[in-house]
Amino acid sequence: MATIVGAYATSPASTAWNEAAETAYYDGLKAMPSVRGLEVPLTGALHPHDEAWLLRALKKDWDFVVTCIPGTMQTLVKDKTFGLASDDAAGRRAAVAFASKARDAVGRINAAVGRKAVIAVEVQSGPTQGGGGKGSAGAFTESLAEIAGWDWQGARIVIEHCDAYRAGHPPIKGFLTLDDELKAIAGANKSARKPIGVSINWGRSVLETYKAETAVDHIKQARDAGALSGLMFSGASGAQTPYGAWQDAHMPHAPAPGIAHAAEGSLLTEPEIKASLAAAGKGLDFIGAKIGIRPPDASVATRLGTIADLIKLIERNAT
Repeated sequence: MATIVGAYATSPASTAWNEAAETAYYDGLKAMPSVRGLEVPLTGALHPHDEAWLLRALKKDWDFVVTCIPGTMQTLVKDKTFGLASDDAAGRRAAVAFASKARDAVGRINAAVGRKAVIAVEVQSGPTQGGGGKGSAGAFTESLAEIAGWDWQGARIVIEHCDAYRAGHPPIKGFLTLDDELKAIAGANKSARKPIGVSINWGRSVLETYKAETAVDHIKQARDAGALSGLMFSGASGAQTPYGAWQDAHMPHAPAPGIAHAAEGSLLTEPEIKASLAAAGKGLDFIGAKIGIRPPDASVATRLGTIADLIKLIERNAT
């Protein structure tokens, strides 16, 4: 099973540009036969320091998923009404304009590798509910219907489900519920050029309820609706760890037999990975791994080793 890697979350240059370290890191990823390609972050550019460098570094036969979450969260800091699901007209139009930047980024990646290599573009159902913004399934349907009519060069629009707002429960993202996202998809798909899907990030679903079983519940819900497109493995924990308690820090997997790199206290255990893959079934557009690393000065070898070990857990539990 070939895996999409959210490499930006594990990068040694995530906070400060170090071209030598980033080059060694990408060379290591290219040498992994089980890496299908990358999940690439969009803030406007496709790399926090040097997009031109990234486009030169991409392996030509990799596939790609573009995620809008970094740019979405950066904009929400400044504009609480920003989001494709926003009930504020200006906030929703700003998010649609940002989606057009994702469309343009698809073209830049495809041009760099010489083929239609972007398989999906992940968008989100912001703004944060109860945080100065308000969203709805109706507004989200309107936005999705509009952007689904654009030419995405073969890429599928995928809703990246993040933790939904729950009263009395501190949100990390606090976006729409999966129910509302599925309603919006059903409405927008009536006119979409290509059916819109959903991706489930294991850790973000767990953060919604503080219960590990929520991830499988969400996978099954999206699957039953005929919308499940992707599954990304990131961990989470309620324990006081270097990754924080109940934080969206892309915590790695828990220790497991034959695994050298892991995070103590992670709820992303091998049995949870197995259950998630079984619930997802066959035919997904992508399965991926996206992890952060602590301490921040961890070596390139540790970063690559942790990614390789999570891929090993995914592969040996695939049904």
